[in-house]
Amino acid sequence: MAVKLENEFLCVEIAEMGAEVTRIYDKTEDNEILWEGNPVYWKRHSPVLFPNVGKTYKNRVLINGTQYPTSQHGFARDNVFTCIEAANEKASFMLRSSEETKEVYPFDFELHINYKLNKKELTVEWQVKNCGDETMYFTIGGHPAFRFAKPEETKADYVLKVPGKEKLEYVLIDISCGCANVDEVHTLQLSEETYPLSDKLFAKDALVVDNGQIEEAWLCHKDGTPYVGVRSAGFPNYGIWSVEGAPFVCLEPWMGRCDNVGFNAELSEKPNVNKVEAGEKFIKDYTIVVA
Repeated sequence: MAVKLENEFLCVEIAEMGAEVTRIYDKTEDNEILWEGNPVYWKRHSPVLFPNVGKTYKNRVLINGTQYPTSQHGFARDNVFTCIEAANEKASFMLRSSEETKEVYPFDFELHINYKLNKKELTVEWQVKNCGDETMYFTIGGHPAFRFAKPEETKADYVLKVPGKEKLEYVLIDISCGCANVDEVHTLQLSEETYPLSDKLFAKDALVVDNGQIEEAWLCHKDGTPYVGVRSAGFPNYGIWSVEGAPFVCLEPWMGRCDNVGFNAELSEKPNVNKVEAGEKFIKDYTIVVA
């Protein structure tokens, strides 16, 4: 079952499975903005990544001295959320911890995903409430995939634009373990804030951008005309990803990310991990902007 948000500009559909946005349709341009989830390339659309973004080293996490198994991008995307509010231009979903989630993540929590439509913008807000009596640690991220405007278009028809930036420093994923290789830092040299997209750019999986370098990123047509962007001020980490031959690119704001290669310390010691005290709440949001 899908919840629909709609105004004169956009139509948005959100599934109860994972509280995932599955459609963003631009009514003014008669164009589908969000990737349709064709499994030939990638079966998802815009999953919420929680309680871990990406992979943990050796697919396990250490919490208070106990090791727990993990799955890539966490379990939230594969759980049915409860819709607690649905209106024309806003909706709210909630996932509570359960005995099943505690087998892999021992904390008591409520994860609320709130969506708000305003003209040609969709704001995604995460609220993570610590319902337990001990400090809770997690990472959380967005993973929206934006399809190209025309069926015949490829990555060569688009550029990445990062306003205010002359270059980006990034690391790559070690494919053998799915974690970040921070020993090799690469540079993306921008020209007039843009970089041409290509399959080659993603030949080694995602570009992992740390240190809060990206607060706003856009997919633009190669003539520089804006197509769709993501505003995400205050996010320490960011992923830019696609698949060879796929007609989409993901712009992914992350609060924390995959482990570094070799990380085996407590979750509480992980770089950029989020921390919520008992009874407290973490709140963060980003906005998808259709040009």
